[in-house]
Amino acid sequence: MKHYLVTGGAGFIGSNLIRKLLATEDCRVTCIDDFDPFYSPAIKQMNIRDFKDHQGFRLISNDLGKTTAAELAGLIPEPVDVIIHLAAKAGVRPSIENPLAYQQANVIGLQNMLDFCKESHTKQFVFASSSSVYGINNHFPWKEDEQLMPISPYAMTKLAGEMLGHVYSRLFGIRFIALRFFTVFGPGQRPDLAIHKFTKAIAKGKPITMYGDGSTSRDYTYVDDIVKGIIAAAKFEGADFEIINIGNNYSISLKDLIQAIETVTGKKAIIEQYPDQPGDVPKTFANISKAKRLLGYQPETSLEEGLQSFYEWFNQHHTILAP
Repeated sequence: MKHYLVTGGAGFIGSNLIRKLLATEDCRVTCIDDFDPFYSPAIKQMNIRDFKDHQGFRLISNDLGKTTAAELAGLIPEPVDVIIHLAAKAGVRPSIENPLAYQQANVIGLQNMLDFCKESHTKQFVFASSSSVYGINNHFPWKEDEQLMPISPYAMTKLAGEMLGHVYSRLFGIRFIALRFFTVFGPGQRPDLAIHKFTKAIAKGKPITMYGDGSTSRDYTYVDDIVKGIIAAAKFEGADFEIINIGNNYSISLKDLIQAIETVTGKKAIIEQYPDQPGDVPKTFANISKAKRLLGYQPETSLEEGLQSFYEWFNQHHTILAP
């Protein structure tokens, strides 16, 4: 029975991943999550409630930035087949305000996990990187070998994570697969992200904040497609180190996103326009040919379908999400 260790497993992507693993594989999952109050821990508890009593699931509530490899070995004495490291402090704008906290969580936390990986002789490590590492780059769609110019502390920590993985792969024979996620959305999405914030505000008849003129665009990727990419990376054995884009290969403007949310909710947005925010890139757009070639990855969910699924989930959990 394969044993997965998923960090950040009570979060948005992590909980969707664990739910899929427990439903489709004969496996055990150990989840590490510190229930960081960046957003309400009650939402994370809601994320895991339908599988937290599953016999193959175990939860460890630890801060990885402050938990050494030796301490992790004491908590997880059993052999681990795959580590999927999703835990991180997220968000571009908060990272500008508190860059040291992002270093502690995203770089030191990864360092501790890689040391545990080495000491426990775990051979497969999947790392959640980010499209933010590309920074401002007009060579669309972005390929993995582009010059990287991150413009936020958050993006820098993700780039540092990729390089730290390369070091451990070369020195200790760990297979390290870094996945650059492109704007993930869907049921369970964090409340600080645009689709969630916009849907909540529009549903309540409150204004939404639009930074810039609405021409900025993102490659929105549905969470089920992301999960498929992660699981494929967890099984990948074709090389010891790879960096792979996991996106939708389609960039949508902020104005078009707002219109799509209006269509799904059946309500008109009240828009308050503000200047562009420092650290935000104007456009993201993934070239996913490498993911298709190495992982058999193929996104299947359109923006409209994904927004409808998100809206249904939002309404189902309205009492917790929009009190």
